[in-house]
Amino acid sequence: MSINVVYKTTARATGGRDGHAETTDGAFRVDLGVPTEMGGNGKGNNPEQLFAAGYAACFLGAMKFVAGEDKISLPSDTHVSATVGIGPRGDGGFGLEVALTVSLPGMDKPQAESLLKKTEFVCPYAHATRGNIATSIKLS
Repeated sequence: MSINVVYKTTARATGGRDGHAETTDGAFRVDLGVPTEMGGNGKGNNPEQLFAAGYAACFLGAMKFVAGEDKISLPSDTHVSATVGIGPRGDGGFGLEVALTVSLPGMDKPQAESLLKKTEFVCPYAHATRGNIATSIKLS
């Protein structure tokens, strides 16, 4: 599959999960730390938090795009929550799972479900993870 790239960014990480990451343009910097559930001290952010924030923002951005294309007005308090889990895979290594919860207060349920279906197709994060990790998307 080819794409017409309109934006690129580069981030550099040092120290792994107990390190530091930043974009090469200096716009984003974060200290990283291992969560206590994985044996760390819980200080700093971790890749799963960053992925959850990115996925939620990307999905909401894609939903706004789809709504605009379909001439649908989104409720002003629309929001997306992403829960990312990490753990050992049965075949070795580690795996991820994602649960998205979408709040579209006051929107007709069939219209909201149709919007989610279209958004799932448009969102690059949803596309990249489809078939690779367990993902659920539900209306709250």
